[in-house]
Amino acid sequence: MAAFLVAYVATAAIILQILRLVFASLYNSRKARIRGCGKVPVYPGKDPLGIHNAKQALDAFHNKVWPALEEDRVRIISEQENRYVSTYLLRNLGRNHIVTNDPKNIQAMLATQFKEFELGEGRIRGVHQLLGSGIFATDGEEWAHSRSMLRPHFTREHIANLALQERHVQNAMRQLPVASDNWTGEVDIQTLFFRFTIDLSTEFLFGHSINSQLEEHSFATHFEQAQNLAAQRILYEDLAFLLDTKANAHATQQVHAFVDTFVHSALHHPQPTKQHTFLDALATSTTDPLTLRYQLLSVLLAGRDTTASVLSYTVHLLARHPSVFQKLRSTVLSSFGTYAHPHDITFASLKSCKYLQAVLNESQRLYPVIPVNRRCATKDTTLPRGGGPDGLSPIFLPKGQSVIFLPHVLHRRADIWGADTAHFNPDRWDAHKHGWEFIPFGGGPRICIGQQFALTEAAYVLVRLLQRFDAIEDVFPGREMKWDLTLNSCPADKVTVRLHES
Repeated sequence: MAAFLVAYVATAAIILQILRLVFASLYNSRKARIRGCGKVPVYPGKDPLGIHNAKQALDAFHNKVWPALEEDRVRIISEQENRYVSTYLLRNLGRNHIVTNDPKNIQAMLATQFKEFELGEGRIRGVHQLLGSGIFATDGEEWAHSRSMLRPHFTREHIANLALQERHVQNAMRQLPVASDNWTGEVDIQTLFFRFTIDLSTEFLFGHSINSQLEEHSFATHFEQAQNLAAQRILYEDLAFLLDTKANAHATQQVHAFVDTFVHSALHHPQPTKQHTFLDALATSTTDPLTLRYQLLSVLLAGRDTTASVLSYTVHLLARHPSVFQKLRSTVLSSFGTYAHPHDITFASLKSCKYLQAVLNESQRLYPVIPVNRRCATKDTTLPRGGGPDGLSPIFLPKGQSVIFLPHVLHRRADIWGADTAHFNPDRWDAHKHGWEFIPFGGGPRICIGQQFALTEAAYVLVRLLQRFDAIEDVFPGREMKWDLTLNSCPADKVTVRLHES
């Protein structure tokens, strides 16, 4: 009897949800017609609630192939519609999501209609335990206040401290000894990059580096675990409570405790003679310890992961394209000198080195650090394209509508980037002037405020690496790319190379 009641209730709930979707669709279709919007193509699911779609996404996440799944979905619905489909509706666990890789729609959400979109409750709920009220976990006025608080501290003066970077670069170089033939052994250079960036970021923020390149530090491990948990909470949406265990909470608690130590010291035991840090500067804007904790963690997340991921993807590509490696090395030597005798390495010279920037751009085009992102409509509104038989009519979005946008897919569109879109070709940037078809750091008011910090850091490391080494080999040249998705992305299989010292 009990089993019958459970089955009855479950069936009734499914029927009610299907009816809700039907009535909502009819109601929204009427609003769409009034606004002159076209119908959005619907992804061909295997069940009316999108349970299969959700399972497919979870499987892709755990198998480290989610960006590839998004490419496959665009291909499948394009074949269904007999045209390239850049915007479609996807059902997922009883919810409808709009999915787009149309640059006009992305521009609307991030810029021209910025106030009509927000991160949304699901994203904020997912990262709240780790990032609290930080800039990456808030919307509206709270977000605007965070940005106004942080932005003054990302001036050129603050991000151009290359002497600080050099100290940590030297620690990294000590982890790359060479044998008598001048080759290193097999090097997990990705882990080295992540240790380098967390060492640099902790010194930049707190005035104290954890020096994980020299000795293992538990904070780095806990920070990684806490990010993984936050990413899973976003993916699980309403089922995120299933992840709320004491074991999962431990890593986040340890991360908070580590940061709180420096916050307490800055607020209660300031030392006027010590090096002025990002935390010291931020403490002139607020003395609230929780605000300081969450803003610092947000900056640490961006400063550590973004740069390390860009470097990992870039070295992976350089190891598989020796001609690009040699061309870049020649550029580096002519512009910045040798490893023993470097010269003219400045914020301005790194930014103006065209081929160096082209390599970084092409790496981020193929492997954007944030391959999938999301916004939520704050009111009934529209997006410019995606509706009608040709996909060129506007589409209607009811208040609360989730819109998933796909930098990974956008960056690989053959109609934008050419027939060789899947190939690593930095020379394409000689003539290409990018707009909204290239968004590795987002765009509009919420564009990453640490963009220049991350790119300067990555460029500096590449320059010093190529000054020292004149050849690179991929230890696993046939291995296909997989993605480790937390709040950012990086190669799931560690980038492992051998390097030859010049």
